Amino acid sequence: MTVYRGTVLDTPTSPFDGGGLRAEVDAGIAVEHGAIVDRGPFAQVRAARPHDEVVDLTGGVVLPGLVDTHVHFPQVRVIGGLGKPLLDWLDGPALPEEARMADVDYPGVIAGDFVDGLARAGTTTALVFGAHFAPAVDVLFERAAAAGLRITAGLVVGDRKLRPELVTTAEQAYADGLALAQRWHGKERLRYAVTPRFSLATTPGLLESCAALLRDVDGALFTSHVNENPAEIAAVAQLFPECAHYVDTYDRFALLGRRSVLAHSVHPIDAELDVLAATGASVAHCPSSNSALGSGLFPLQRHVERGVRVALGTDVGAGTGFSLLREGLQAYFMQALRGFPLTSAHLLWLATRAGAAALDLEDVGDLSVGRQFDAVWVRPPDGSTLDRVLGHAADADDALAKVFALAGTADIRGTWVAGERVRLLS
Repeated sequence: MTVYRGTVLDTPTSPFDGGGLRAEVDAGIAVEHGAIVDRGPFAQVRAARPHDEVVDLTGGVVLPGLVDTHVHFPQVRVIGGLGKPLLDWLDGPALPEEARMADVDYPGVIAGDFVDGLARAGTTTALVFGAHFAPAVDVLFERAAAAGLRITAGLVVGDRKLRPELVTTAEQAYADGLALAQRWHGKERLRYAVTPRFSLATTPGLLESCAALLRDVDGALFTSHVNENPAEIAAVAQLFPECAHYVDTYDRFALLGRRSVLAHSVHPIDAELDVLAATGASVAHCPSSNSALGSGLFPLQRHVERGVRVALGTDVGAGTGFSLLREGLQAYFMQALRGFPLTSAHLLWLATRAGAAALDLEDVGDLSVGRQFDAVWVRPPDGSTLDRVLGHAADADDALAKVFALAGTADIRGTWVAGERVRLLS
């Protein structure tokens, strides 16, 4: 058994429902077989376990492991492709780079960079858009298992309006997806996600294939995009004239449920929000991507008031990096502009427990007894700006706000998944 000592901040209940920040200075967290078995003042926890190893995480703060609900594995090297709206950005830097995943050696290089990027940013759990090529998805799962991260990913599929080398058929998509799920779903900390690129790139036949795969892989997740860009929305409406709206293109194929995550939802109508709430599906809010592509200001308040579950995603590579702390800050800016002010507790909730709930993971997301010890230690270098301002924080909420405002990968001193320190691959 191990006892971790430090200042611990988490949000076990939603600040949108009256919860708040739970803060303990000089806390002790006892971990056995990866799970938290005791938590309280360090002196009390230590007294009950005088012979256990103590890991000193004093200085800075200990947060739950961060949960990224939308990130693209093949797009690491197109981060920073600014100046284009969504569809132009896809045709320009994004999809040509994704086509390179067909190469024999290239996916391994990118997978190493991708998994290390998550770990260095303090991300312990992620829902990942994989590649259009099954061997590349295999490589992603291999690298994630080696690092010890909790990764849910799948083969990205589409059968129209894509580069020819990215197009598949309904039959091939099902066969390749099922084979990947049989190899990886439930192995280590890995799960499979059925992943059509978006309705713009899929025919009804392919969506039926996705629904069949979702039914046949017990516990699989579903993820795609929705309502990101007005031009995209208009094109989807033309392709699916029988559907009431964009969300309906997924709902009528029984693809929405509590293990479904749709990225963006920047321009929803109320009827779509009602469907998302009724099915229990979640939305991955990706603020830096929404800004970088000029997609719009995400209407968080409308989602919350309609009962739609929301978490955070980085959306690398339209997003500007792997840091969910940075995404939290961008979410704060975006909602301030919309007149829906957030606190630091809201940001931590969106980056941790909300994401765990969206991914149907009940044993992670905060640092309560019974949860897995997925944690990140934010400890800025001595003399850095964050170090200086943390020393003058008025209270725990203020300290957390300063972490969201200033922390970067250089301030992440350690990341743990189920009590094991995450292994960097490079």
